[in-house]
Amino acid sequence: MSAGGSPRPSRPPAAEPERVATPERTLAARRPAYALIGDALRGAIRAGRLVPGCVLAESAIATMFRASRSPVRQAFAALEEEGLVHRFDGRGVAVGGAPPDRRLPVTPDLISLNETRTPEDGWEPFYYELERDVILASLLGRFRVNELALARHLGVGRTVARNLLLRAQGVGLVTKEGNGQWQIIPLDAQRIEHLYDLRLILEPPLLRAAVGRIPATALAAMEARLAEAVRVMPDLDIAELDILENDLHVACLAHSPNKEMAEALRRTRCVLVVGKHIQNALPGRPGIEPFMDEHLQVLNAVRSGDHDKACYTLSEHLTSSKSKALKRLADFRLGQHDVNPPYIIS
Repeated sequence: MSAGGSPRPSRPPAAEPERVATPERTLAARRPAYALIGDALRGAIRAGRLVPGCVLAESAIATMFRASRSPVRQAFAALEEEGLVHRFDGRGVAVGGAPPDRRLPVTPDLISLNETRTPEDGWEPFYYELERDVILASLLGRFRVNELALARHLGVGRTVARNLLLRAQGVGLVTKEGNGQWQIIPLDAQRIEHLYDLRLILEPPLLRAAVGRIPATALAAMEARLAEAVRVMPDLDIAELDILENDLHVACLAHSPNKEMAEALRRTRCVLVVGKHIQNALPGRPGIEPFMDEHLQVLNAVRSGDHDKACYTLSEHLTSSKSKALKRLADFRLGQHDVNPPYIIS
């Protein structure tokens, strides 16, 4: 694909599927902040710890999770769609369909916050928000990221903000100039085409060399994740889609002995994460286009040891992904878009 759930996301470069017991556990790993917050609130509501009428205020929930308000709003939107909360006149929601009652307390214990992985664990839970904002800005021209403004926007320290930007740099979304400023790398049709051309040159021979070297347990885990993704579609979030992309285009190819080619391929990593954000930003939000069947075809050829078929099916997948990526970019640019985040400046 290269597409990609909801700002309601990227995986680190190397995957370790052998260590994961189930596809469900893998798909739950490395979740964005809004998903973590949503899961905690959802669990508390369904367990009856947050009773109907409880008021969940944006600012209070953001403070509990040490998060910015943006992922809290995203979590509220998901819960509202599920009918677990409803909006009222104020910056928050009330549990269930009962009238809001501010006398009902909402405490960290009710949400089992101590059992929930929260954004204070580091930069990772904030990454998908940054990735989305940077990618959408990159489609519109030249911008830069103010590191201090990013830290203030997210309510985190400069170290976390810097680590976020270093991650984005590793994916090829930003670069640090000699003056210390973070520059967003523009992403136009020509660059997307060139990056896909490079992938078409490098990925098939890397996969050919990897066939027979990828552990059977790793392939089985990848196929199980794809099967689980097909089962739950379209309820996949960005982190889960990134895991699936990483399985084929990073983890499998990492078994090739040609490390120089693998290192050269890193330059193309950004097109793995661009598609899903463009699709989510398109008018009418058509949803993420599935790519699991194409991945399964490639993995089936790898499992059977058919070098030629593995290379052919991967090339076909990349060619199809290139056409889709260019079409999405053209559709995106037909609309009117503004760069809104306060930390992205021209």
